[in-house]
Amino acid sequence: MIKIIIADDQQLLRESLKIILSSNPNFKIIDLVSNGKDVLTSIEKEIPDIILMDIRMPEMDGVNCTKIIKEKYPQINVIVLTTFDDDEYIYNALKFGASGYLLKGSSLDELSKAIQTVYEGGSIIHPRVAAKAIKLFSEMANHENKQEPVLRPQGNVSDLSKTEWKVIEKVADGLSNKEIAMHLHFSEGTIRNYLSVILDKLQLRDRTQLAIWYLQSGKTMDKNLERGQYETNH
Repeated sequence: MIKIIIADDQQLLRESLKIILSSNPNFKIIDLVSNGKDVLTSIEKEIPDIILMDIRMPEMDGVNCTKIIKEKYPQINVIVLTTFDDDEYIYNALKFGASGYLLKGSSLDELSKAIQTVYEGGSIIHPRVAAKAIKLFSEMANHENKQEPVLRPQGNVSDLSKTEWKVIEKVADGLSNKEIAMHLHFSEGTIRNYLSVILDKLQLRDRTQLAIWYLQSGKTMDKNLERGQYETNH
């Protein structure tokens, strides 16, 4: 059972989402809240698996709420659900640890699949937003004088093996641990171990930061393999 909090300042939307998602026997809506502060209060009562988070809410917006949640409760996954798809919100929501970014016009099937994917350890970005996000990260990597700095790992990138690069690539594609395991012919537990080692090597917080760094870096794996830097790694 996937426990979900719905955070949106529009009561009609909150109630509608509850009715729609409750039709799935795998989903349990544990609370409906109208702003970021109420989200934090709700979490103290019961920890959810997923939060469907609106961006523009009174008291505390979804971006700042996401930042606080991921710092205090890294195990909670946040899917940003909004009508707004401008650059600032895309970058900040993902930078602070959101695992998904969907538009409110998404279908029930899209939303349900996104919840399941994120719950299984994957990430999801709506197709209308994905291209813009990748372009934004690329631009920020090429313009270090921008207000927001490029995300840089503190660890040694050269320590990554070929297999670890492949895992990173699949994470950046939004695949769950189960899907990565199928693609690379490993067990799901092995992929979890690989991911833990990768994050430790790069000293990154979670798979979302890992994906952002990979997209910003312009697919570093391909460039370094072309130069033969990782041919001795397995």
